[in-house]
Amino acid sequence: MSVIDVTDLRKSYGGRAAVDGVSFTVEEGEIFGILGPNGAGKTTTVECVEGLRVPDAGRVRVTGLDPVADHREVTRVLGAQLQRSELQPGLTVREALELYASFYPHPADWRPLAERLGLAPKLTTRFATLSGGQRQRLFIALALIGDPRIVVLDELTTGLDPRARRDTWELIEDIRAGGVTVLLVTHFMEEAQRLCDRVAVIDQGRVAALDTPAGLIRRSAGATVISFTPSAPLDDHDLTALPELASVRHKDGRVTLSGTDATVDAVLTLLARSRVTAHHLRVTDATLDDAFLDLTEATA
Repeated sequence: MSVIDVTDLRKSYGGRAAVDGVSFTVEEGEIFGILGPNGAGKTTTVECVEGLRVPDAGRVRVTGLDPVADHREVTRVLGAQLQRSELQPGLTVREALELYASFYPHPADWRPLAERLGLAPKLTTRFATLSGGQRQRLFIALALIGDPRIVVLDELTTGLDPRARRDTWELIEDIRAGGVTVLLVTHFMEEAQRLCDRVAVIDQGRVAALDTPAGLIRRSAGATVISFTPSAPLDDHDLTALPELASVRHKDGRVTLSGTDATVDAVLTLLARSRVTAHHLRVTDATLDDAFLDLTEATA
């Protein structure tokens, strides 16, 4: 059963379309990702879902409710962590949790929530002295304190170090395991590939593709990636003539080709014929990052 329905959503600023006909549904109990580069229209889309912005056209429903016309009711079923969130510097973690709990008629008990999110030892700590990871945990707690059916997490791990980011990923998985549907907005491909059941790739205000991460990778023109450092330069004409080639990239003397098994066979033949050694040769399956590049280059 879908809990979020977005149909032909449109929103412009100063005559420029930020969201240009976006449509998707989010099913109950899934982690649904909205993926795209900065400025693609991701945040505007979810702000329309949250009722923070009024669409110019299209239809948005959250558990059957209009986020604008039924905003009070929507806030009881949907919690949100915004892309840019701040609290008063002197507010303690306990004060923030108690304040947000007072906004809801039937809030979740913030004490086990704080324990679950590792905030219990920080209840008397002021917001200004929390680390980046601790602040994100607090914002997750505040998004969940209304005991919502759905939570929107917008660029949750931006600015976090790798360890804090992976800890936050585990928290998101725990949230879903607790029965909450998650709408996750990110531009981190690894994050989307690990967490999301389905992903909508938004580019230039439009949905470029919608599928599971594995499905997007399978649909990619370059499902296999071969990379190496050649012992001598290779002719670009020979590389671009390889069969079933999706892309060629050069960086710091290293060549990376996306294609199929046929591309791999052909490039090995080319190397042997050219008497060029492939140093540090690697052949791997494509990632969501590779699929994303194919999709966004196709719509550029």
